Amino acid sequence: MVYCYFCIENIMNMKYFFTICVLISAICLNAQTTFDVTVSNPLKTERSNVPVVIPLGNYGEVCSALVTENNGTEIPCQLDDLNQDDTFDELCFLTNLKGKEHKTFTVALYTEGKPRNYPSRVYTEMLIRNDKVKEKNKHNNFIESITARGDCANSYNIQHHHGVSFESELNGIRVYFDKRQTLDLYGKFKKRLELKETQFYTSAEQKKEGYGDDVLWVGNTFGLGAFRGWNGTEPTMVDPVSSRTQRIISYGPLRTIVEIVDRGWIVDEKKAPVNMTIRYTQYAGHRDTDVDVFFNKDVKDYRFATGIIDVRGSEEFSDKQGLRACWGTDWPAGDTVNWNRETVGLAICLQQQNIERELERDTNSMDKQGNNYTFVVKTESGRMSYKVCYCSANESFGFHSAKEWFEWLLTWKQEVVKPISVIY
Repeated sequence: MVYCYFCIENIMNMKYFFTICVLISAICLNAQTTFDVTVSNPLKTERSNVPVVIPLGNYGEVCSALVTENNGTEIPCQLDDLNQDDTFDELCFLTNLKGKEHKTFTVALYTEGKPRNYPSRVYTEMLIRNDKVKEKNKHNNFIESITARGDCANSYNIQHHHGVSFESELNGIRVYFDKRQTLDLYGKFKKRLELKETQFYTSAEQKKEGYGDDVLWVGNTFGLGAFRGWNGTEPTMVDPVSSRTQRIISYGPLRTIVEIVDRGWIVDEKKAPVNMTIRYTQYAGHRDTDVDVFFNKDVKDYRFATGIIDVRGSEEFSDKQGLRACWGTDWPAGDTVNWNRETVGLAICLQQQNIERELERDTNSMDKQGNNYTFVVKTESGRMSYKVCYCSANESFGFHSAKEWFEWLLTWKQEVVKPISVIY
């Protein structure tokens, strides 16, 4: 009778009831291992949707996972197989932190079952053109990976919207499947996922319903942080290569991961070819995107270039320590509905150790119709990481002046250079 009374009294407390359910679930599934994760914010400012990533290499084979806050509340998590060997390599979850706040989470890993389903907050797709489809936003030949030989005549037009695309609620990006590998941008009015419906080609009807659209003309420029070669005078394309690949590594629900692989890239005719992998990671609730570049050999004697397009007549900002940005207005690509001029803010944030030179505004670009804000970069370790970020002045939730954009970027950089502490 005491046990029954205990249950009846406490079942009225829904928090307690939910905690009991989670505990029972963990017991039934036989957790392989359970451990606590303490997350701390070193800044005095609040941070939202902060990624917490746990490598799984020391935990054996993991098939499913459960993450709970210290009050027992389940929160969404994600398992990712980064090297595509059918074994999960990382666990990811997101959290909000007040200034100087510490939070504790409990992670349970299981050797059976499947990853739990949560509502997706990111989206990614690759599509082969379907000639039977008349509407530009209704293509349905979905693929996950594609490789083109280096002598492919026109890899740019193999895929619908010209390459892999991905988004969070705040942004939308496509990466061109050609030697430029440029990041082109989709601007939103509302904070939501849209690329599944518009496929980067918004119809007039969708435009009336408040959907966004392509907001940037990129030409042969960097666009938003494309990674290129450097010949000592100007940036060079990722060409020639023996092959180039685009592939989706993860679909969400909290982050999407896509990769660009260039094999046999002759960066410098006097040096051996290299294989390069560029990984783009897009987290939910973020307008910034993580860029990780990996090489298959020592490239400390090679030089590369990255940066952002100098939007026509743009206002520039640089802190001379790796953060560079602009704010400007231009006519975007011809697929934009109504051909409105679009105003955007762009930014790139590099680590000081990778910067050899920050060049002045580029007036002698390889593309005479567009110039760049350029960095000459290097890496001693065979890999490097940086972040890119943008906004559209169309956003109801974002920024509408250079002043607002540049001020926000200073706060953003503080979060970049002072990441959260994760102890487990």
